[in-house]
Amino acid sequence: MQIFKYRLLAILAFLPLLLAACGEKESYNDIADTNRTQPGPVTNVRTANFAGGSVITYTLPKASNLLYVMAEYKINDKVVRRAKSSYYSDTITVDGFEKEGDYDVTLWAVTRAEVKSDPVTIKVSPEKPPYLEAFATVQIQRDFGGANITVTNHTKQMIGVIVIAEDSTSGRMEPIEQNRTDAEFVNFSVRGFDTAEHKFGVYITDRWGNISDTQFVTLKPIYETLVPKNRFSEYRLPTDAPLGATSLGWNTARLWDGITTDPGWHTQSGAGRLLQICTFDMGVSVKLSRYKLWERGEAYGNDYSYGHGNPKTWTLWGSNVAAPQDAPLPLTSNPGDVAGDWVNLGNFDCPPPISGNAPGQTTSADLEQVKAGFEFNIPLTAPKVRFIRLAVKTSWGNTDFAHVMELSFWGDTK
Repeated sequence: MQIFKYRLLAILAFLPLLLAACGEKESYNDIADTNRTQPGPVTNVRTANFAGGSVITYTLPKASNLLYVMAEYKINDKVVRRAKSSYYSDTITVDGFEKEGDYDVTLWAVTRAEVKSDPVTIKVSPEKPPYLEAFATVQIQRDFGGANITVTNHTKQMIGVIVIAEDSTSGRMEPIEQNRTDAEFVNFSVRGFDTAEHKFGVYITDRWGNISDTQFVTLKPIYETLVPKNRFSEYRLPTDAPLGATSLGWNTARLWDGITTDPGWHTQSGAGRLLQICTFDMGVSVKLSRYKLWERGEAYGNDYSYGHGNPKTWTLWGSNVAAPQDAPLPLTSNPGDVAGDWVNLGNFDCPPPISGNAPGQTTSADLEQVKAGFEFNIPLTAPKVRFIRLAVKTSWGNTDFAHVMELSFWGDTK
């Protein structure tokens, strides 16, 4: 494994957090009195180490004008950090260490007149930090049009997953993706590459500017193309949901008309169905890689985003049988499960509003997210299919109907 570090990129990736930290109001700087008596040092110091840091517990000195305890320590060979804890507490946390090992931490008790006690230097022994724990789990494998990256972030701490690739012009390894996340399971793909050999690398950063080594692989991406929609046609089956609002132009064929606004596919209300299903024929067998789904946004002066009949959870089913027969689809199943001629291609959840607001209180940024559509990966283990069944389980509005504006699919049609 080669060592390849982009410290500037790591700082930029976490710049908002760093600026926020630097911009915090320091509440311990104002001199509240003129008593210049030096306080005693903290005593009875104990440490409890954790991943990337340590909690230090101590006994405060008896000083009537004590304001806080300050810790100073190096997290690596260059960066010095300070932490403060008020006199209301007997603990202070030090974190951000580059790796596991022994580090010196110096403690001072400080009065309201900013008079420091004599220093007390102790050793802490943080365990392996979260970004290195995550780096040990990095996996890179060939994917459609690029590479797929998976990372397990057990501690759910904020990390940056940085992907680099060889630039075709300069030959240098350049950043192509920055995924900043606190998710436990990270799974994403980088695309846009041809099927020739390409060199990819992945490294992990944290919010203190620490950077892991880089894992490199050379691989050949799988061929991928947009599945042409001119061969799509409805393949209606008995368990498909009855269509609603057909007089207004809503029908299954609207899913591939290239228009991501009204009208689209819309099922009938009051039909009493647990699943809202539609079935269609792509006209060609495809090893699917991903697809994009557009939900309903603004229309007729209303904002339907994250509401009404927009799908919240659904399953995609596929079949490569020449003339697949109808079959009851289960409400709950796993990718790869089979129901008659149909195989589960994946269970999907619509991402929540990026604003974090509740549905009905969405922002312009949330609406832009809906307009852009939501993209989902199909598992690499999924078989080749020609026919698709979209089975909506729940909608954002908890309705007994569903609507989708457009679907696009990518994969290997060869």
